[in-house]
Amino acid sequence: MSLARKLFTVSGDNVELVRAQYAAFSKQIPLLYFILITNSLAICYAFHGVAPNYLSLYLPGALCLFCAARFVFWISHDAECVGDERALRLLQQANRLAIVLSFLFTAWALSLYHYGDAYARGQVAFYIAITVIGCIFCLMHVRSAALLVALVVNVPFILYFLLEDQANLRAMAVNIALVTVAMLAVLFAYYRDFSNLVESRKSLMHKQDETQRLSDENLRLANLDSLTELANRRNFFGALDEAFTAAKLSRRRLAIGVVDLDGFKPVNDTHGHLVGDRLLVEAARRMELCCEGVARLYRLGGDEFALIVAGDPSDRAIIDFGRRLIAVIRAPFYLGELDVRIGSSVGFAVFPDSADTPPRLYERADYALYYAKRHKRGEAILFSQEHEEQIRKYGVIELALNSADLESELSMVFQPIVDARTGRTLALEALARWTSPSLGEVSPANFIPVAERSGFIRRLTKVLLRKALAAANDWPEQVRLSFNLSAHDISAADGVLQIIDIIHRSGVDPRRIDFEITETTIAHDFDQACETIRALKALGVGISLDDFGAGYSSLSHVRNLPLDKIKIDRSFVVDITTNEISYNVVKALQSLSADIGVTCVAEGVERPEQVLALASIGCNIAQGYYFSRPIAEPEVAAYLLAGEREPGYRRAAE
Repeated sequence: MSLARKLFTVSGDNVELVRAQYAAFSKQIPLLYFILITNSLAICYAFHGVAPNYLSLYLPGALCLFCAARFVFWISHDAECVGDERALRLLQQANRLAIVLSFLFTAWALSLYHYGDAYARGQVAFYIAITVIGCIFCLMHVRSAALLVALVVNVPFILYFLLEDQANLRAMAVNIALVTVAMLAVLFAYYRDFSNLVESRKSLMHKQDETQRLSDENLRLANLDSLTELANRRNFFGALDEAFTAAKLSRRRLAIGVVDLDGFKPVNDTHGHLVGDRLLVEAARRMELCCEGVARLYRLGGDEFALIVAGDPSDRAIIDFGRRLIAVIRAPFYLGELDVRIGSSVGFAVFPDSADTPPRLYERADYALYYAKRHKRGEAILFSQEHEEQIRKYGVIELALNSADLESELSMVFQPIVDARTGRTLALEALARWTSPSLGEVSPANFIPVAERSGFIRRLTKVLLRKALAAANDWPEQVRLSFNLSAHDISAADGVLQIIDIIHRSGVDPRRIDFEITETTIAHDFDQACETIRALKALGVGISLDDFGAGYSSLSHVRNLPLDKIKIDRSFVVDITTNEISYNVVKALQSLSADIGVTCVAEGVERPEQVLALASIGCNIAQGYYFSRPIAEPEVAAYLLAGEREPGYRRAAE
């Protein structure tokens, strides 16, 4: 029963097969009705006037009219607009019609058979054979309907001819039976191949869909930051191009921003990457909520994010939005048992005010961020004409640096670090000076940042260190040389090797050298910085942490680095006599230094009352204009020959 049901019904189990059957069937079925109509009309013509009118005219006329109506239906039918369920219903309807029409046409043909002569009877036999063959071929894609037509039509004719006494009719019956078997074999083979083709196409489509899905997923991942699930750097620059084009066509303003998390790297280095990742995810979530309806947020990499602010924003709206963003980052982050606090700085640039291309707009926003981090950390800065002028000025400086004869144009001055109790000079800090043939005297505040941004600083460091060591060779053995290293100097693996080589070639005892590094320098690449510092310490040099207190998580650096000195940032010294907080900070840092065996140096001492305040908390080592301005190299020998000076505390008291 299950086999019979499978052979003689249209199943809806395989939707793809039903869809394919219907697509092919809908194209073939009009031809089937055309064959029925034309063949039937030919029989009607042969038997008109021989058979009764109801057999030669009325009954076949009604059947042909029905077939013509079905022909028109299928010709005007749009198979592509038919859903799967309706396609299945139409196929099942065709299956039922195959039984009814086969029975009616067969009964009609057999009823006519005895009215004609031998030629007319032969035409009936030919009609049955050719019509069945045509119908089977038209129904090849719907096996059940083709089987039903073959059985309903051929079985009665075969039996009818077998029961006749004439040998030629029996032979015809056997012939029809054999041809029917052959036709059914062809039908089964074709339907099997058709079904396999549909399955193959289904498998191919599935693979194509899977390939497309994987391609789409790869594209999504290629444009998505896996940690924060924000759009990534690649996505940002693509979106920036689109937003820029749209803004240009609509003549509306477009702002982009670059956000940097101030203090993230020390947290990441101190508490580990797992905590750092959680902090980034939470910071991204906060910023994304803040950006809702205002801007779209992207992660460029590390702790740097980007913003696209469309909608023709005003300068005021951009700055207000930046401040809101900074405020949400400033709030404490509670990561398990940790209470983490960081800040952020934001740089904005606006089209068309700041730039006329997407890359230039991004560069201007990045410069605004750089300016914020260097001069107004924790604020939102909008790129302005002043910044444009600085870029031009720095561009001129960079060009001059690239073509400079560093050996002849660079020189050194030295500022004493003294023991305020005795007035004795303990060390001299080397400070760079540059006299350009084209630009004249260029302030270190201008050319050092340019050299750092361009990566040129390492070339400067090598020249300046050789000059500083050559000068130190002429000093008394007890006077140390203090020399500043940049982030580039200590974050490159080969940088420390070059520094060590220069020291060995100079002939200066490494134990007379102090290298000063800032917290910002360490944060640039903490792991590499630690490796560099350990290598330098192994050589015997001292390590000073410069501008201490101005950065984030400073105590972690004191704990993790082999430091010899801490130089308290001048921002705490400048108002030590008027600001109780500054006084207490310096006092705490002096106490901490004493407890861990590190020398504490106060920077920026300019007034006698500052000297007295430092004396009251036991901070004895100091540096600043009060003791001496930077001294030109030829004058250092005379300065040192003067020997000990009157103690700074005594002078201040007087």
